Amino acid sequence: MVIGDLHGCHAVLRRLWDHLDPPPGPGDTVVFLGDYIDRGPESRQVIDFILGLRGAGLRVIALMGNHEQMLLEFLTGRDDYGYLQVGGAATLASYGCPPGLARGFSLPAEHHRFLLELLPYWQDDFAIYVHAGLKPGCPLALQPKDWLLWAREEFLDADGEFGKRVIYGHTPFPQPRVEPWRIGIDTGAVYGWRLTCLILPEMAFVQVPGLPIWPPPAA
Repeated sequence: MVIGDLHGCHAVLRRLWDHLDPPPGPGDTVVFLGDYIDRGPESRQVIDFILGLRGAGLRVIALMGNHEQMLLEFLTGRDDYGYLQVGGAATLASYGCPPGLARGFSLPAEHHRFLLELLPYWQDDFAIYVHAGLKPGCPLALQPKDWLLWAREEFLDADGEFGKRVIYGHTPFPQPRVEPWRIGIDTGAVYGWRLTCLILPEMAFVQVPGLPIWPPPAA
């Protein structure tokens, strides 16, 4: 199963998990497409939940999102994105860090290690999984990091295919965007739309309502 962008919506993730029937068990694979943090109020709790799944014996594949990249760069003193203004302040607050102490903030060691170990992409027999998108004509092993974490129209408007269907997040849609060679499952949980889980190979979607925490993107 594959779960779309969470953005600090732990309560929504728990609601989705409770809707899964049958619930995932030891040995099952769960792929998370990145953007676990920022904007919503429960980033720390989302990461704790994912770490707990590993402890319960599930095979958890956690991909890097652009918001995780931004946080890691913020922690090194680099901030090219105005991290606190694009949702990062909510993440720091979930760790109990007041805004005035942001520059001295550090993550718990287990959470920092989780971020450092996130994968750029993953694939299995069914699909290729990535946060944002892939560059057409480029071998998977040579995909540029900017495409994996940030691609939008240049990926969404591209013709062609990558040998397998691409399952991606990052770009929000009110409903999953299903195309012959790609499926987008960021359905804007943090905008109050939905959180989506895709079950493979059945191609079944499980959804729960999100929470309107962050203004949705302009149409």
